[in-house]
Amino acid sequence: MIFHFSLSLRIAIVRLLYIRSNCIQSSGHFFLFSWERIKSNFFSYLVLSIFFSNCSLSLHSFLFIFLIQVKMAAAQIDGVETVLAEKLEGVSLDEVKRILYGRPYKTLDISPAAEKLAQDGDFQLTGYVVDAQKEQTRAPRLVRVAAIQNRIHRPTTDSVVEQRDAIHQRVGAMIEAAAAAGANVIGLQEAWTMPFAFCTRERLPWTEFAESVYTGPTTQFLSKLAVKHDIVIISPILERDEEKDDVIWNTAVVISHTGRVIGRSRKNHIPRVGDFNESTYYMESTLGHPVFETKYGRIGINICYGRHHPQNWMMYALNGAEIIFNPSATVGTLSEPLWGIEARNAAIANHVFTVGINRVGTETFPNEFTSGNGQPAHKDFGHFYGSSYIAAPDGSRTPSLSRVREGVLIAELDLNLCRQCKDAWGFRMTNRLDMYAQKLTEVSNPEYRPDIRREQ
Repeated sequence: MIFHFSLSLRIAIVRLLYIRSNCIQSSGHFFLFSWERIKSNFFSYLVLSIFFSNCSLSLHSFLFIFLIQVKMAAAQIDGVETVLAEKLEGVSLDEVKRILYGRPYKTLDISPAAEKLAQDGDFQLTGYVVDAQKEQTRAPRLVRVAAIQNRIHRPTTDSVVEQRDAIHQRVGAMIEAAAAAGANVIGLQEAWTMPFAFCTRERLPWTEFAESVYTGPTTQFLSKLAVKHDIVIISPILERDEEKDDVIWNTAVVISHTGRVIGRSRKNHIPRVGDFNESTYYMESTLGHPVFETKYGRIGINICYGRHHPQNWMMYALNGAEIIFNPSATVGTLSEPLWGIEARNAAIANHVFTVGINRVGTETFPNEFTSGNGQPAHKDFGHFYGSSYIAAPDGSRTPSLSRVREGVLIAELDLNLCRQCKDAWGFRMTNRLDMYAQKLTEVSNPEYRPDIRREQ
């Protein structure tokens, strides 16, 4: 029997098979393909062509579909580093990297076990060594920090539990790889257990992802991993404060290597721009800028939009942070030109290490929503461009993770570099906090008028 499929049905079947075979990079979208994956899965395309040849799909039509995927893959580059490596080599490439990233880092030796986990799980795993000058009176204070960027793993139409558990399973495997590579502190992205659904302005089912900091399923899941691997985990979730009126917060939970919750830090600055309709769900934190003393160093968490506020970084540093995580969820059309600058600048200005973590992929929602900009209604927020990186207080930084793939970035940091940079640049000694404190107090009054001097 010969079946005659319409082109739209053929494409739908191809789409389903590609999703099933992990060719697709972003849940719910057909366009975000990796060229490397397309090449490596060409055999799958060949099998499909044979299948469709019995279903009246011509070779011409098959190649047309295949080339569409190639073209669409090119729409999203893997990252700046990939493009540079393709266009430059040798001394030219090294010099461009020096200008862009500062001093070169040594590559971190990653165990074969960790590499196999990454290969089997099909996610990026890379690592670097960020050393400091040797001191006579202090031994190196080495800590391995990992940043994990992930996408969602079930359609947003699936149940809340199915979506959350699928992400748990995926990120759990990535944590295992990071731990196998020697990570001591692992940071996850903003609201990592769920799609970034705040753009929809819908309450249900998205508020059902909110959970208790202390007894919720995510903390229970991560606490076991923390004890198993003797690691600290930074877990940004949507919090349901069951002890106080069931209020929802955007919260980062700090889980000790003992498995216990050290504390929580909440989002200080809530965006009111574009599709970031977060103020519909939660308000600004009242907890200030807590810093957490862990086995591996003092940690602060500046959640997402707070990175646009230099004072937010500064307050964590003034409270003693040595490493400040910036778990985020941000899209290319809005913030990508800013992404590589802000956390790096904060590392320089505050003599700390910063860890910028962004989710990856494109998330499609069941119902259309608008952005308040006159553009047509749509079902996706845009492409979350990943590109997680770690910056050092001397202004150097690691290359980014991919823009289109999930990944684990590990850096072995010598925390002695924080004090060495304080001594070298003297920003803390010269920062004139008393002068700013007086002026900020004045400016916080709504009746304040700027001190502008004009010619008489």
